[in-house]
Amino acid sequence: MRPQGVVTRGTTNPNRLRRVDNWIVETCGDRLRDAPDPLVVDLGYGATPVTAVELRARLAAGVRADVRVVGLEIDPVRVAAAQPAADPPGLTFARGGFELAGLRPALVRAFNVLRQYDEGEVGGAWRTVTDRLAPGGLLVEGTCDELGRLGAWVLLDADGPRTLTLAAKLTTLGSPAALAERLPKALIHRNVPGERVHALLADLDDAWRAAAAYAPFGPRQRWLRAVAAVREAGWPVAGGPRRWRHGELTLPWAAVAPR
Repeated sequence: MRPQGVVTRGTTNPNRLRRVDNWIVETCGDRLRDAPDPLVVDLGYGATPVTAVELRARLAAGVRADVRVVGLEIDPVRVAAAQPAADPPGLTFARGGFELAGLRPALVRAFNVLRQYDEGEVGGAWRTVTDRLAPGGLLVEGTCDELGRLGAWVLLDADGPRTLTLAAKLTTLGSPAALAERLPKALIHRNVPGERVHALLADLDDAWRAAAAYAPFGPRQRWLRAVAAVREAGWPVAGGPRRWRHGELTLPWAAVAPR
């Protein structure tokens, strides 16, 4: 286990984390609004600081204007390169890894970081981060593709993982099966028969095919019908069409946790 380090993202396409950022605003916004210190960490922001810049802008506009975002990277060269984008006190950059550089944030976003670690290291990394959160703090950890068209993330608090969210850009979605390659590290090797997440993706893919008659009305209507069918089949899908229409599907972690 390498608790002090983070293997960082590569070059980031602008806006590829927009989908998860909007979800954070909607799902975690109240927690940030109530936080005595609205400190957020973008952990392992990558070769450029663009994701931290965008996160700060989205949270300031959608949650509270005084939110502070700190981009953390283990690579001092990347930290130095990010300094021109800093806008203190709202946006700063520092060197740090899973130990969060001694900060106690209300929320941490870590994307495409643990994907590069061994599956056996995930639990330790989660605990290292969540142990350093402010009381009531949250960790959003996941993976997306280079263009932000496919993604999946886990929401965690001090007690461990709470939910899994799958998300897709519906206008480019060929099949929900494509989400398998973007599962978080804790699940990506569990997409095999006998595992819950494999059954979920199979049922979602079947429901997508069965909803083909809705395709002429657009991919959003087809997705809404597919997600509704998955819930009707017994999966405890959270929320309703208001969130589903964004190409999302969220379930309690217990529904997909590795066996």
